[in-house]
Amino acid sequence: MTSTPSTPSTPGTPSTPRTTARPRLLPLARWMVLPAAVLAGAAAGGGYGVVKTPQYAATSYVLVVPDQKADPAAALGFAQAYGRVATDLAVTGGAQGWAGVPVATLRSSVRAETSPDAPMVSITARSPKPAKAVAMADSVARALVLDSTRVAANTGVRVVEFARATKPTAPVSPSPRLAALVGACAGGLLGGLGLLVRPKRAAGRGAAGDGRRPGAAPVAVPAPSAASAASAVQQPEPETV
Repeated sequence: MTSTPSTPSTPGTPSTPRTTARPRLLPLARWMVLPAAVLAGAAAGGGYGVVKTPQYAATSYVLVVPDQKADPAAALGFAQAYGRVATDLAVTGGAQGWAGVPVATLRSSVRAETSPDAPMVSITARSPKPAKAVAMADSVARALVLDSTRVAANTGVRVVEFARATKPTAPVSPSPRLAALVGACAGGLLGGLGLLVRPKRAAGRGAAGDGRRPGAAPVAVPAPSAASAASAVQQPEPETV
């Protein structure tokens, strides 16, 4: 019984990894992202400035003065204390009747600030209506004066009205033109960051696919010699009887 000799296999050439060539983005098309981001930011900022209701601010000032028997330096410390409680419920609860707005509106629309070197408290109110902003600022200042009068015998200081709020003539909220400018700057910043980050990510993905570190030179694979190619040919098996 004879066996058919196996057909010798032809030695194959060494396989080389194939990398899919990715089309590179044209420089002009890539840099068009920046002006597009600027225009989008300007449109968003301008639209916000047009839709948002303008806000007006009015400021009233009160002064903390010591009594004749009190230490004049104590007025500065009490001014800091009265500035902290100016928007509390104990003060705004009495001011809501004069201002004609709820307590929640007073607490969210009124801010009090103190001076580090003078016993003075500034009370600023914001409202879409200029007259309403004036009413809220003066009402909180008046309530603060009344509350200080009740405890003047214990504290040795009292709060007096220094300057009433004046009706604002211009809104303090940004105009549509300013909002568009801010939006354009923000859009340009985001677009520039996107241009800087995108090439780094693409380079990182290419290096990970090749199994090499970014920036490393490709490793040259030596071609097989003639002797190694000949030894790779399988010899036919001898016939058996």
